[in-house]
Amino acid sequence: MNLDVDEAAPVAGFISRLTDQKGVDVLAAAVDELLQLGIALVVLGKGEQRYETLLTEVAARYPNQMAVKIALDEELAHQIQAGADLLLMPSKFDPCGLTQLYALKYGTVPVVHATGGLRDTIAKFDADTASGYGFTFAEHSARGLTDAVTQAVAVYRQPKLWERLMRNAMACDFSWHAPAKEYVKLYESL
Repeated sequence: MNLDVDEAAPVAGFISRLTDQKGVDVLAAAVDELLQLGIALVVLGKGEQRYETLLTEVAARYPNQMAVKIALDEELAHQIQAGADLLLMPSKFDPCGLTQLYALKYGTVPVVHATGGLRDTIAKFDADTASGYGFTFAEHSARGLTDAVTQAVAVYRQPKLWERLMRNAMACDFSWHAPAKEYVKLYESL
């Protein structure tokens, strides 16, 4: 994505339809503070013209630190998910979604608004117990997103703890194996 940032800087990805539902307004309102944290930001998506224009204009202000590609590109989406350290998902609502699940398998840590399927699939990381595998925020706002990313960056700067967080993420199993076993038990009990 042609960014020129310190190799030690965490990379955050945002891959989504560019609509109100996906929290593009929250991301745009938070971007100045997020970039001041020293992260690099990569955005991939297509959607409402106002958001395409807004994100492109913001990226023009930060050409070395933020890249935007207005497109629907499955291959690039997976490259971003695999290459990023964080995946930002500030959706207003989200019934489920697969993007955060793909990210987990790549060891990319989701930062999500605690709503719907995002709340159901992402367990907040607890640095004291080294449990959980993502970061969540309750208040759907630029402040909520910024606070969650700040927490994530603080853990990122502790390499051993970050590695544990990544391993937790990659160990998640959202396949049908466990639910299928539970269905079998239920049917056998009937």
